[in-house]
Amino acid sequence: MISSIRNFLRLEAASGLLLVASAALAMAVVNSPFRSLYDALLATPVEWRVGDFEIAKPLLLWINDGLMAVFFFIVGLEIKREVLEGELSRPSQIALPGIAAIGGMAVPAAIFWAINAGDSHAMSGWAIPTATDIAFALGMLSLFGDRVPVSLKVFLLTLAIIDDLGAIVIIALFYTSQISLTSLVIAAASLAVLGIMNHRGVHRISPYLLVGTVLWISMLKSGVHATLAGVLLAFFIPLRTPATARPAPLTRLEDDLHTPVAFGILPLFAFANAGIPFDGMNAAALTAGLPLGVALGLFLGKPLGIFGFSWVAVRAGLARLPEGVGWRAIFGVSILCGIGFTMSLFIASLAFESSSQDIMAASRIGIVAGTAASALLGLLVLKFALPASGRRHGLGERTPAQSGT
Repeated sequence: MISSIRNFLRLEAASGLLLVASAALAMAVVNSPFRSLYDALLATPVEWRVGDFEIAKPLLLWINDGLMAVFFFIVGLEIKREVLEGELSRPSQIALPGIAAIGGMAVPAAIFWAINAGDSHAMSGWAIPTATDIAFALGMLSLFGDRVPVSLKVFLLTLAIIDDLGAIVIIALFYTSQISLTSLVIAAASLAVLGIMNHRGVHRISPYLLVGTVLWISMLKSGVHATLAGVLLAFFIPLRTPATARPAPLTRLEDDLHTPVAFGILPLFAFANAGIPFDGMNAAALTAGLPLGVALGLFLGKPLGIFGFSWVAVRAGLARLPEGVGWRAIFGVSILCGIGFTMSLFIASLAFESSSQDIMAASRIGIVAGTAASALLGLLVLKFALPASGRRHGLGERTPAQSGT
């Protein structure tokens, strides 16, 4: 278990650095003579047809609705594994990151609301600053190498997983368009079939993926966002198998998909959604309600919510700090959680799907500004908060006092 967590953390950290490069490339292309090619590429129509049934979308929506469903599938697999046998299965381990995650979603939303309360259109984006980009945040944290206690990384990982679960609930409840009852019935039937297969002990992966494809198509046509199909499918993938069986389907799928998602799908999503034109950008554009609410929600709301709720939880005896981790390190990680990026961009694409390009650009400006400020300040705080040399406690590693030396 310890080895798998460390491998996961290394993979996420490397993916985070690649996300930075993908976003920088997108912004460079959009602000170059190649902008028309970038726009034309994302607007390329892609169709899938069987008889009279068709799915026709521009390439950008295939990335956001299709490939991101695979990303949410991985998120769902991680949540199920952690709930059944990982960090989320032990109340003592989940208390602090769970309470912190609640604060990290509530306070940014409150800041956004306070700034944009008079603008009903901008208020559609209230959930944008509630998200944390785990890959990006871990990528920044990895720059400190073995100075970072493993227990601090696990705190960040657990917090982000709970944050992802919150984002899934928000998307399901608040970003659902006009409902098609026929498609929802098909989706419900697909879920019933998945439940029967899981109950009967079906351990082959292909039947789950086949029914999952039907589930994705029906949810795409239902008005409920299609990416949620990935999460729902993941919850039915078996984690435990008979002792004589090969590795469980959930474990195999995580191993097979994590690398292409981390190094393929997420960087592609970042490249497709982070293109922000700088022409016409000025102080007024940066301080308008929408970008300001997003930026301050990430930069101020995240650390205030996460650190504040953590402090109250520990002082009230509801939770305790991770082993070998002090308050300054918690504060530094709280700031890094203001790196919203991938999840924030995704929620923005849902919130302003039918809005003008100017509105979408304004939300992206806020995301990039809040993310950049959080990354820089978080790195600065952690530079002084972390020990000068590696003292990696946690996950079974003993402190000097515990080892008797």
